[in-house]
Amino acid sequence: MDEVKLFGFWASPFSRRVIWALKLKGVEYEYIEEDLPYNKSDLLLQYNPVHKKIPVLVHGGKPIAESLVILEYIDEVWPHNPLLPKDAYERSVARFWAKFIEEKSHLIAKLYRTDGEEQQEAAKEYFEMLEVLEEHALIRGKKFFGGDEINMVDIAFCSVAHWLRVVEVFAGPKIFEPHKFPRLNSWIQNLKSVPVIKDNLPDTDKMLALLKRWREMLLASKSS
Repeated sequence: MDEVKLFGFWASPFSRRVIWALKLKGVEYEYIEEDLPYNKSDLLLQYNPVHKKIPVLVHGGKPIAESLVILEYIDEVWPHNPLLPKDAYERSVARFWAKFIEEKSHLIAKLYRTDGEEQQEAAKEYFEMLEVLEEHALIRGKKFFGGDEINMVDIAFCSVAHWLRVVEVFAGPKIFEPHKFPRLNSWIQNLKSVPVIKDNLPDTDKMLALLKRWREMLLASKSS
């Protein structure tokens, strides 16, 4: 069997997407932790010379970059426990919502990297995104976005499930309030009850310390 390696960073939701997918599929892999953001390895730069970022999956010596692209690759190479529906229409719906969250993923970073009006605007946009998910993406009575089993959409939305709760500490007013988003709140509880997910989430206190340090450095550099 061809060797599988994953270059990632422990606090990255994009790395966690790939970790969850590999574990849901039962694929054995070697994990290589990158020292981000400033000490990227030569191998990472070699395997992802365009964007120079994690995650990168290396399968049989061939690199695949960008987390959603990696998820589709994993699903095609290891088709058991599928991440995408078999039905063409349902598959297109899943890809739509995965793309939707991907286009909003920059907001998580803006919530802890900025302050003042810029941060408030990011918080407002994130809240509006949650409203869309609550109203249009989740189907009443289903545990996950795809039904009773986790699929690519659930994995793509991992930043809502865990990272937002950490990042919004720096964002002033609370963004996610369970009573305002009952479907999303139920989805988060369902997702975190799955052992593969629950056992592969980064430590909250460690994340808070990291983001606090990064935020202080970023804001200090802006004011200097």
